[in-house]
Amino acid sequence: MFPQPIQKASPGIGISYRIALPITIILWLLPLMAVMATSVRSLADINAGNYWGWPSEWHLVENYSTVFTATPMAQYMWNSLLITLPAVAGAVALSTLAGFGLAKYKFKANIWLFAMFVGGNFVPFQILMIPVRDLTIQFGIYDTHWALIAFHVAFQSGFCTLFMRNFIVGLPSELIEAARVEGVSEFKIFWYIVVPLVRPALAALAVLVFTFIWNDFFWALVLVQSDEVRPVTAGLSALKGQWLASWQLISAGAVVAALPPVFLFFTMQRHFIAGLTLGATKG
Repeated sequence: MFPQPIQKASPGIGISYRIALPITIILWLLPLMAVMATSVRSLADINAGNYWGWPSEWHLVENYSTVFTATPMAQYMWNSLLITLPAVAGAVALSTLAGFGLAKYKFKANIWLFAMFVGGNFVPFQILMIPVRDLTIQFGIYDTHWALIAFHVAFQSGFCTLFMRNFIVGLPSELIEAARVEGVSEFKIFWYIVVPLVRPALAALAVLVFTFIWNDFFWALVLVQSDEVRPVTAGLSALKGQWLASWQLISAGAVVAALPPVFLFFTMQRHFIAGLTLGATKG
């Protein structure tokens, strides 16, 4: 069976794995280490070409405090929260309802409706740029938080429905049928039986969607122009001036922008792993 545990592999594969793993980890961490090191350098150190060496001067407090005092970073972070949290809640709620309907209700168009949710994940989002922008202008929500919230709820619902439907379809139908025999309404079945059973999956999905939306850069540029609405990903690019780029401030801002998804993952790590492995074993 593939993939097999590394302990059962041949000696050659085991040695190659032990050599390749630390090298791969180091290569993956190098850009992150460079950004973190640049965030504590001085501007003179960067202008001198010291990109990878040990910082000649440590400006940890100065750089990170300047990011919040000399730039609108606090406003960008707040905008990202105002956009991400409602979008995650809306996408997860709608997809859980849709997943329940597609998983536990049998009707003629079930498979075709499910195929539409799956097929939507394969549509390149770049081709939607002009239609989505025109729609937000027509509805009067262009350059507002609602433009990004509405788009992310709509665009993430396809993946989220696929995710939740595959979890809900594995729930015992006997529980739902027993509740129906007792006269329980469909919404109460969903709220009191289905939702508690898929809580780990909901946590895993919320972490994934939060990361997707928080890190979005493309739609933050297309649907937003003003600093009052701009999220942190687009705000970081705005910190770069026309003639001079303060890379130490941009790097410090990038580190700050990465903290919420990292904090959320470690906070929800137990539920996240449980959600990803839900139904992986039986017995």
